[in-house]
Amino acid sequence: MRCVIARFPFDLIKSEVEESMKGVKPEAVTGVSVTIGRRTYPVKQVGEVITGQDRRDFTAGEVRRALTRLGFVCHDAPTAVPADAPAPLLPWEAPPLG
Repeated sequence: MRCVIARFPFDLIKSEVEESMKGVKPEAVTGVSVTIGRRTYPVKQVGEVITGQDRRDFTAGEVRRALTRLGFVCHDAPTAVPADAPAPLLPWEAPPLG
């Protein structure tokens, strides 16, 4: 499949992307991610491996669109809970109603 990432055209094939990612240890996921095989990778890490470009040269959206069109499952960024958020109350800790 032909796609453009960071203004450069690439001909990507799903099996070649899978082969390129074999043996690559996934980094910690903090943003958009993609499942390749049994592993979940940040899309920017995959983009860097398959294009050979610096990950600052392209957006996660560009790589996500290309990987989705190839048939990979992409995931939104995990939602973070603020560190100062209060812990939820357990039923016996809640104030009485009424």
